[in-house]
Amino acid sequence: MKKKDIKILLVDDEPDILEIVEYNLSSEGYQVFTAENGVEAIKKAKKYQPHLIILDVMMPEMDGIEACENLRSIPDLSETIITFLTARGEDYSQVAGFEAGADDYITKPIKPKVLVSKVKALLRRFKETGAEESTVNLGNLTINREEYKVIKNKKEITLPRKEFELLALLASKPGKVFKREDILDKVWGNEVVVGGRTIDVHIRKLREKIGDDSFKTVKGVGYKFVV
Repeated sequence: MKKKDIKILLVDDEPDILEIVEYNLSSEGYQVFTAENGVEAIKKAKKYQPHLIILDVMMPEMDGIEACENLRSIPDLSETIITFLTARGEDYSQVAGFEAGADDYITKPIKPKVLVSKVKALLRRFKETGAEESTVNLGNLTINREEYKVIKNKKEITLPRKEFELLALLASKPGKVFKREDILDKVWGNEVVVGGRTIDVHIRKLREKIGDDSFKTVKGVGYKFVV
């Protein structure tokens, strides 16, 4: 996919940030759309179906957390990457973002060149994940990497991108204990700095949707998928 075909939606209530980030990303050749609040973001996301949404947390009318939850409920945006752009670096804020379905987190202020590099890394993840074609069948559970589908007992389960990638990783080798650091590396990547509770939040969400018995915690080590 060429840069000119990649669509990015930038959402922030600060005009200066919109202008600077839009300029830098547009200069790279991306199609960039902007919105000043969560309500406007949802409308534009439905219209343009962006590959990446950079979403501020603190906004009027509808904050980023609520907007993210709404965006994740839209089927046409199931593969869209959502990353938060915020000055709030508290652990609880990051956890709330990941629970809402965010894929990543960028803390501002951030230098333009660093932001561009981060965006390239996120989009690279989009392309690499989209190239997966393997299907995993485990009893009544089917994981289709190519179509990003999870089917259990003949019913499709919708998962945010990171939950899907975590499930696909653990289910790729049932019974194998994946260390926490390996999970962070393979699902979030070395370039991503996330809070220590990130994996725990995603595992809890998967247990709610897939079944508590499918995931086992190995204290002090990590997690494994149980058939």
